[in-house]
Amino acid sequence: MSGGRVPEAVDVLVVGAGLAGLHTATLLAGRGHDVLLVDRRPGLTGAIRTTGIFVRRTLDDFAVPPEHLGPPIRRVVLHPPGLRRPVQLTSGRDEFRVGDMAPLYAAAAAAAVDAGVRIALGTRYAGRRRGSSLLVGREGSTRVRARFVVGADGARSRVARDLGLDRNTHLLIGAEEVFEVPRGQGPPTFHCVLDPSLAPGYLAWVVDDGRHAHVGVAGYAHRFPDGLRRALERFGASAPGLAGVERPAEVERRGGPIPVGGLLRRIGCADGLLVGDAAGAVSPLTAGGLDPCLRLSVHAAAVLDEALRTGRPDALAAYDGAALRTRFRGRLLLRHGLAQVRTPAVATAAFALLRTPLGQAAARRVLFGDRSFPSPGVPSRAPAGPSARPARRA
Repeated sequence: MSGGRVPEAVDVLVVGAGLAGLHTATLLAGRGHDVLLVDRRPGLTGAIRTTGIFVRRTLDDFAVPPEHLGPPIRRVVLHPPGLRRPVQLTSGRDEFRVGDMAPLYAAAAAAAVDAGVRIALGTRYAGRRRGSSLLVGREGSTRVRARFVVGADGARSRVARDLGLDRNTHLLIGAEEVFEVPRGQGPPTFHCVLDPSLAPGYLAWVVDDGRHAHVGVAGYAHRFPDGLRRALERFGASAPGLAGVERPAEVERRGGPIPVGGLLRRIGCADGLLVGDAAGAVSPLTAGGLDPCLRLSVHAAAVLDEALRTGRPDALAAYDGAALRTRFRGRLLLRHGLAQVRTPAVATAAFALLRTPLGQAAARRVLFGDRSFPSPGVPSRAPAGPSARPARRA
């Protein structure tokens, strides 16, 4: 996938081989279009940034390979500062599963190649001028003409800048450590800690599915009193749900920016469009991005397919972030409220409401509700894994 000559002209150039870019490329190639997917990384199984949490709605609608998913999680525990008197919520359904992201990326890349996508790894997108894109790889630089460019290149998308589209300005930074845990220590649980001294403007978390623990913090970069790394060290020393678990000397470390300003308004133009984090397709409240990236990718592929088949670039006008953004008003309001929790005392006071029936009902609606990312045109059981066959319930 990383070798061979980069073509001089393609139908679609996709920049970025995360799940959003891989899924968009696979869908387009499956419809007969010539697609080149480039990523600056030499391999897709390293430098993973996402926790990899798949929600129930994603597993209902997309064919995520079940062999690369951890055990289902039904239990969520919300902790105030000091970790005293947490609020425990348990669903009657399997709500979350954590993906083993390295083999998931490998499987998605294999599916893309099977569909006809050409993948060039170790290849950097270096800008666009006069309808051609400059790609720089180990063999030197090449200019590629593409009818459309898809920016799947992350929260700080260069493609967005080059296409004159909106760019993310509301960003958190997050970091986590991942390591194996002994099996049979208790029910799989998602712990969330609301403590602005550890995670200013967001949360600290422990996701323990009985196989791996993900221990992380995220917040606004300028509000970490001692920096992100120190906050993660402090939290890791007393993180809930890991009593008696011996942390190994070597752990996997992940981190990166997280857009939380909601879906951007201008995410498409006559020359291309944005998907995934580049489009702000991340839940403003929960910062979950895998469900939005897959759903928006389906919409993106459908719009691009129409534009390619009809020869009408104006078909991309249907890819309207502003129209979709209106459905995020409630979550954007809650996001703003969470950002204003600046002291442990305010966070502790908020838990007084969270312990009431009304507060717990609201929390259940956010965590266990049936609403999903509001993108149009998502077919039932759309494939997202190494097979184009209809999905099975994971």
